[in-house]
Amino acid sequence: MNKKCPNCRLVNYADASECVRCEAVFGENATTITGGVARKPSILTRVVICIAVCFALLIGFYLSLIGTSRSLTFDQKATVRDSINIIRSQGFETEAMMLDRYTVYRASDSWFNSMIPKENAFAATNFPFEIMTLYPDFFTYPVDETERAAILLHEARHLLGKDEKDAYEFVWKNRAKLGWTKQKYLHSPVWDNVRRQTREYAPSLFICDGSDFSDCTE
Repeated sequence: MNKKCPNCRLVNYADASECVRCEAVFGENATTITGGVARKPSILTRVVICIAVCFALLIGFYLSLIGTSRSLTFDQKATVRDSINIIRSQGFETEAMMLDRYTVYRASDSWFNSMIPKENAFAATNFPFEIMTLYPDFFTYPVDETERAAILLHEARHLLGKDEKDAYEFVWKNRAKLGWTKQKYLHSPVWDNVRRQTREYAPSLFICDGSDFSDCTE
């Protein structure tokens, strides 16, 4: 039998008259316990608790991103589906599956996105939470669903963990396969924006045969 200090909760010997830690005098309110000195949690227990806490924090963070942003309207969802169908039909199955099955679409910034400077006004992603925010310009400036598909294809690369260089390079190299061609979209603001950003992030695609800023992929 031992005595637990009611003040600091330290377990003392049964014949102790005061606590060896805080020197509180034991009286009738001292708790008597059986089993000796209390044991510390094992390393495994601490690891499990730490993992559980981290998981709960991640879930809470994810829900906060969803809860502080707006969902797409019915018409906007239909537009996104049409663009994903184009991506799938042109052979980009991995990107189409990511966009169709695993991505949560939002129509406005979450509290977290609102604090981050935007690269462009079309879309933004939150990796690895697989959340994509589609801004009003995504539905306004592209000429058609094929051009929106080019934007979604770019963002799909981010959802797969790729950086800006990979995303711009991938879309630009595969633009003809997607059906997003210079002949049809040269005067589109989306074409101009993506070409300019691609030259910035992947300049090697525009420097060939000793001529600066030509397009090596044409």
